[in-house]
Amino acid sequence: MRRAITAAAALLLALTAACSNPGGDAPPEDGPDVLRVLAGSEIKDLEPLLAKAAGAAGVKVSLSYTGTLDGAEQVANGGADGRYDAVWFSSNRYLSLIDGASARLSTQTKIMVSPVVLGLSRAKARELGWDTGRATWTDIAEAARKHRFTFGMTNPASSNSGFSALVGVAAALSDAGEALDQAQITAVTPQLIGFFSAQTLTAGSSGWLADAFRRRTDVDGLINYESVLLGLRTASGEPLTLVYPGDGVVTADYPLTLLASSPKKALYGKLAAWLRAPGVQREIMTTTARRPIVPEVRPDARFGTAPLLELPFPNRRSAADALIDAYLNQVRRPSRTVFVLDTSGSMEGDRIDALKQALTALTGADASASGQFSRFRNRETVTLLPFSTTAGQASTFAVPERDPAAVLRQIRAYGDGLTAYGGTAIYDGLRGAYETVRSGQGGEEDFTSIVLMTDGENTDGSSYEDFAGFYRTLGTRVPTFVVLFGDSDVAEMRQVATLTGGAVFDARQASLASAFKEIRGYQ
Repeated sequence: MRRAITAAAALLLALTAACSNPGGDAPPEDGPDVLRVLAGSEIKDLEPLLAKAAGAAGVKVSLSYTGTLDGAEQVANGGADGRYDAVWFSSNRYLSLIDGASARLSTQTKIMVSPVVLGLSRAKARELGWDTGRATWTDIAEAARKHRFTFGMTNPASSNSGFSALVGVAAALSDAGEALDQAQITAVTPQLIGFFSAQTLTAGSSGWLADAFRRRTDVDGLINYESVLLGLRTASGEPLTLVYPGDGVVTADYPLTLLASSPKKALYGKLAAWLRAPGVQREIMTTTARRPIVPEVRPDARFGTAPLLELPFPNRRSAADALIDAYLNQVRRPSRTVFVLDTSGSMEGDRIDALKQALTALTGADASASGQFSRFRNRETVTLLPFSTTAGQASTFAVPERDPAAVLRQIRAYGDGLTAYGGTAIYDGLRGAYETVRSGQGGEEDFTSIVLMTDGENTDGSSYEDFAGFYRTLGTRVPTFVVLFGDSDVAEMRQVATLTGGAVFDARQASLASAFKEIRGYQ
């Protein structure tokens, strides 16, 4: 089987001086001088710095990456015990809300700081009167409701920057002055709907969001970490104006946290002390645009001098989950998703069973928090289009805003009825998906994407070149997210993702269900 680094792997994986892996089935590197760290993908830009820790502090850092909710659940249920020595997310706030999680954590050391703020093109900031970098979330919400600007934000169910942004906006608009509860979330939901009507770009990670924004000329700005926005430019090369809401922000403090089960407390201490040394703090500030955490190092001029008011965070998991659920199923624009599913003869047996299980998980069968947040959403238009020797008939399901259970059962039954036979006409299936999108099923302003799953090479029908020619006539921005499975043609699948502005997810070494769940964060 051929091996290649995929576009998605470039977002989620990289090698450090020790080892870096996706936190899946492969065990992290271990040894007496290795600290195994389960991290959020936001930490990835620190890898060049961490490579120096082996020589400077005597610590090799083995990083494994995971999503915010998946990582928190893994720690809380004991899945990280014995496998990792520490965790390193941009915040431990959600983790601290899960029952039993605190008992699995030991020492926490904050390493750096970055608030979540709004970045706009300079022209748009000037037009709105925010070129001084000051406004309030109330001002921003009113302009968004009137569609005076558009923005992108990561999915709060998969990325901490999106979660922090959602909490910040909801807390500021609720004007409660205390941690959000269910009643306040219900009350502020109409305002949130108006605010997020201006969101025209979504993503599962801050890095992919930034890359997508650079390619788009129709998105005015992003809500993201200050550190991401400081280094970002628009498609025309213009730097962003950062707007710091005067009514408060939610700040990431990146706590490196020792797990109580780890025997490597001394090694953890060496790394934590080294990361907080003034010289290293200056390097973090210079290379990653995050603010230093130690008082001996003064933030440079990029960060300004205005004080930042910290907004209250939910103090119950039920409130945090309710806020994410409201965002996905009521607040944000609906989704329109076309799944292009390989049902060729090579899928017979375990592979078609894995496909059925993955679809079943998306109908709500996965009871974990991350599983529930990645299920087919209320108001989502879901199309399932199988292909083998030719493209099959597309079947579309409209998940209602209320009581979606009946439609989810229909999708599950459809998936259970899939059978494997025939050849592999990948590009005929993919063309059928884009023609389905072009036919107008779903709303004009929906977040639209295509998911292509295949376990082999194209053997029938049109070629990649044929599809590429067809795609270029569409004038569409609909991305294709490709799932590699079995013996997929890695090179061609990367071409599909690059052509359409999508990404590649590798399910050859992990489960197909986990790849589908990960993709849901990008939709």
